[in-house]
Amino acid sequence: MKLSFTKMQGIGNDFIVIDCRTTDPGKGERELAALSRRICDRRFGIGADQVLLLDDSTRADFRMRIFNADGSEVEMCGNGIRCCAKYIWDRNLSGRDVLEIETAAGIIKPRKAGNLVRVDMGVPVLEGRQIPVDLDGSIQDYPLSIEDKKFTITCVSMGNPHAVIFVDDVGSFEVPRYGARIETHKLFPKKINVEFAQVLDRQTVRMRVWERGAGETMACGTGAAAVAVAANLKGLVQKKVTIKLLGGDLLIELDENGRVFMTGPAEEVFEGWIQR
Repeated sequence: MKLSFTKMQGIGNDFIVIDCRTTDPGKGERELAALSRRICDRRFGIGADQVLLLDDSTRADFRMRIFNADGSEVEMCGNGIRCCAKYIWDRNLSGRDVLEIETAAGIIKPRKAGNLVRVDMGVPVLEGRQIPVDLDGSIQDYPLSIEDKKFTITCVSMGNPHAVIFVDDVGSFEVPRYGARIETHKLFPKKINVEFAQVLDRQTVRMRVWERGAGETMACGTGAAAVAVAANLKGLVQKKVTIKLLGGDLLIELDENGRVFMTGPAEEVFEGWIQR
C-alpha cells in the first residue's frame, strides 16, 4: 500500500503532512505512533520533526493531529498550523482567508497575511497546574537546579507546556545537555518544551528550543510565543517582538486583551509516497 505525503517546513521546523481525507495512515494510536517514528527518521525514513494529520472536523473547517518524531502525540504546534493552513490554501481546499482548525489545544485560526501566515494563538495559560506543572500559581523565575547549573524558569502554556529560561549567550549554550534533562524533570507531568532565550533589545530576542519528543529543532512557533509572553512578564521587551530562531524569524504580538499573535512563513518542500 502506498502512503502519499507532502513535506513542508516553517523556518526549518519540518513536517510530513498526510491528508487523511484521501490517504489512510492507520487508525489506532500505536499504529500512528509507529508510523511517525518510522517516517520521521532522517536516515531510514522521510525525515521530519513531526507528522501532521489533516482530517475533516465536526467543529471547525478541518482537524489537525500532531505526532512527534518519537511517536508521542502533542496538543499544538505553531509552525505546524501555518504549514497546515498553507497546504489547505495551496490546494484550494477552502476559499476562506481565515481558517478554523481543530487541534487538541482547541480551535486555532490562521489567517492569510500576504505571503505569510498570521495565527491567533489565543491567551496564554500561566497557572501552574493547568500548564501542567506540579506547582500552584504563576511560575515566574522559579529556581531549578540541573546538574552543575541553577536556572530560573518561567512557565507558560500556549496550548502545550513551555519552560522559558533567559541566558546571556544562547549561541554557545549547551541546549541538548540541559534541555533533555529539564524536559523530563519530575516537575512536569507531561514533560515540557524548553526555550533558552537571549534578549538582544526591547524588540528582539534570540532563542533556541528543545522540543519534547523531538529534541533540538530549528524553530518552535508556540515556543516563540511563550518566550514573548515570558519576556513581557519580566518587562524585558515590548508587546511586538521579533523572535530569532535557528531557522529564521517569527513576529510575535501581544494585544491589549492578552491574546498572542504569531506571523511567519510556511513552505512546501516536495510531495511523494512511501510503501506501507
